[in-house]
Amino acid sequence: MQSVQNTGTHYDALMMREQRTTLFFSVREKIGALDECLHALKAANVSMTRIESRPSKSVVPGYDFFVDIDAKSKEVVQKVIEEIKQVGIVRDVRYVSSIEALKSTASSEQVPWFPRKLSDLDTFAEKVLEMGEELSSDHPGAHDPVYRKRRLEIVQKAKAYRTGQPLPRIEYTQEEKDTWKQVYTRLHAMYPKYACREFLHVFPLLEQNCAYGPDEIPQIEDISNFLKDCTGFTLRPVMGLLTPRDFLNSLAFRVFHSTQYIRHHSNPYYTPEPDCCHELLGHVPLFADPNFAELAQEIGLASLGASDEDIEKLATIFWFTAEFGLCREDTHIRAYGAGLLSSFGELEYALSKSPEKRSFDPSMTALQKYPITEYQPVYFVADSFRDATSKLREFNMTMKRPFQVRYNPYTQAVEVLDSKDKIQHFARSISSEMQLLAGALESI
Repeated sequence: MQSVQNTGTHYDALMMREQRTTLFFSVREKIGALDECLHALKAANVSMTRIESRPSKSVVPGYDFFVDIDAKSKEVVQKVIEEIKQVGIVRDVRYVSSIEALKSTASSEQVPWFPRKLSDLDTFAEKVLEMGEELSSDHPGAHDPVYRKRRLEIVQKAKAYRTGQPLPRIEYTQEEKDTWKQVYTRLHAMYPKYACREFLHVFPLLEQNCAYGPDEIPQIEDISNFLKDCTGFTLRPVMGLLTPRDFLNSLAFRVFHSTQYIRHHSNPYYTPEPDCCHELLGHVPLFADPNFAELAQEIGLASLGASDEDIEKLATIFWFTAEFGLCREDTHIRAYGAGLLSSFGELEYALSKSPEKRSFDPSMTALQKYPITEYQPVYFVADSFRDATSKLREFNMTMKRPFQVRYNPYTQAVEVLDSKDKIQHFARSISSEMQLLAGALESI
């Protein structure tokens, strides 16, 4: 099959399926702490279907983890608990009926933890769910020791990165460049026919400013600087798949987590995960477009402190917009989703007459089920990025979160509008902006 499969998400979509048994445990901060706990789950022969974490209130420095497992009996749950207890850095392992059941024991914990400032994203560095340095048995590079070693070198740089540091530069090998060239050349030839006009406008700018081309893999430091000048978005290296909550939370800060490793050379037209081809060719161009950047950030802001139910809805909306979205251009339909723009097989299929196409409506899109290892049977078509953002804001007002948030670009921090003083301060800032707007209109 000549297509890129299952690259349409940077979080584990399987986690948003059926609710399972939930365990809670606290972990003392240590490099590789989460890996040790996940190995304990493997030893108990159970599957993890969901994970959420936040800074611990009982183990400092440390983290609290909520893990959903596929366990059908009390005996299996007890076995898992005993395995986790054997990990020396773990404290307070227990079973809870659901994540919300434990959170409701203290009023201060009713709202899930979320990042308030840019440096809080550092807590996501090691919280990857799969891929990264460990490959599943069906990965094309799983049995290639040279490839696995190379992946480990690259993800270690992402693990060590902290806010404010220069983004790691990768000296790509000739074999990696050859893989990139095959993907780049084939997709680049398809873009004029299938990609949206905003994508086509930005791509030449990336060639001029960020060394995009068939012969070299661009560096995320150069790309991030370019995006920041365009829309304020920046890139951040990541080891592998994040939780849906963590991935979406980062978008609120106009931060996109990007992998730096590339797919295995044996099959350049297939990858079971996001890689640098998916990130740099599929996602990056539209983060330089102001209207798309606003849409992406709106999803991120809505995810801050959202309930698990709303996170699932927002992640589904992200799937059908930023990953597999289509848009209208005059009498034509074009692609803007990264899962399409990095997969020539599905890009051609999505714009054929085969799949069903529906108008984008967040309230309906959020409930749409989807496959993650095959072409989508349904795609949603937006009239424009501005229209999609407007509809999304209306949808976000129906969410259950008891407060509103705004992003302050001057401090690069999130402000929770939960008091009269904060709301009044926000109103004054809006008033100042309106005066500026009125003055600008008068001068025209």
